[in-house]
Amino acid sequence: MLSFALSFRYILAVAILGMAAGAVLMFWEGGLEIRDAVLHTWLADGTKPSVITDVMEATDKFLFGIVLVIFAFAITFGFLVELSGAARARLPRWMNVTDVGELKHVFFEVILVYLAVDFVTDIARSEDHREWTELVVPAAILLLATAIRLLAGTHPKASQHGNDKDSAAEGPRHS
Repeated sequence: MLSFALSFRYILAVAILGMAAGAVLMFWEGGLEIRDAVLHTWLADGTKPSVITDVMEATDKFLFGIVLVIFAFAITFGFLVELSGAARARLPRWMNVTDVGELKHVFFEVILVYLAVDFVTDIARSEDHREWTELVVPAAILLLATAIRLLAGTHPKASQHGNDKDSAAEGPRHS
């Protein structure tokens, strides 16, 4: 009975494949933005305020693709595929997720970085005066960063996940 119940975890493969497909699409879109930046630089046609807009939009799309890859691998090796202790030890830290709490912590950190890049992209894209309502995103970034910092000590592996100075000095774990 237990093996039957555990077999339902393979439904996660659908979500993982969807994330992988989404990542490929985001990388494709980012590549098209870089192509546009190169064309605007060479042609200097004046249709865009600057190449910075194209590059920031490409960065935004590449970053979202990276987020999808990180979660696809974290879910695959954290919840779908069972690895031996030696194989798990060889995984990079970002792939070595052992529970949903740790996955949520990684999710919040990645969203924080994404929001910051998205905010800078929006600034590069806009040409007119700023409205006070545009301060909502930086306020959300500040609140999210504060929440991450306050919750860092609540998870058993939080100190290993990036807050430990000794593990940061060791560098990434992979072979």
